[in-house]
Amino acid sequence: MKLPNTAHTSRPWRIHELTRDFRLEDVWALPTPGGPGDFGRLVQLIASGDASRGSSGLARALWVIRLKLGDLLGWDGPQASPPGSSLRDRLPADLRDGPTGPDGRALPFTSLYLTGDEWAAEIINRTVHGVIHLGWVPDQAGRYQGQLAVYVKPNGLLGQGYMAAIRPFRRLIVYPSMTRQIGRAWRERGGGPAPARA
Repeated sequence: MKLPNTAHTSRPWRIHELTRDFRLEDVWALPTPGGPGDFGRLVQLIASGDASRGSSGLARALWVIRLKLGDLLGWDGPQASPPGSSLRDRLPADLRDGPTGPDGRALPFTSLYLTGDEWAAEIINRTVHGVIHLGWVPDQAGRYQGQLAVYVKPNGLLGQGYMAAIRPFRRLIVYPSMTRQIGRAWRERGGGPAPARA
């Protein structure tokens, strides 16, 4: 379920100090009910890419089209990133010296840091510098669930045009399909009950 940005910005996440020059693009509640010690399992699920494999046919098709375009136009190839372009260079000492978390072999993101309730990873390509942030959020009943936030810093006019072009597809097709699949994968791994139907 899409959330207002304040659901993320109102929390004292460490990511805020690193992304002041990024735009918070989206915030999504993940159907991943659990207890205080389950965050590591959610991070592994997301980093493994398992949660995206069962997405809808349309979402998969959009992802394949994006990968093919990236190949054809050279958006995702190795690029000489200037020093200081990675958020790793901005990390305070406690995060830099702490665990980074898993690098997803199936995802094109590089882990930045991992705490007891946060994981952040970045991608840098010709279109955007993007950050995914996964948080573990408590509710009033003492349960927890995942919250996914996406930050972007478009790279020039190409990045701005790219983000404008994909925005409706991301919000209407890709993220809803992805969050449903994350919920299914979470339940299959014994991560909590199926969400109640309204």
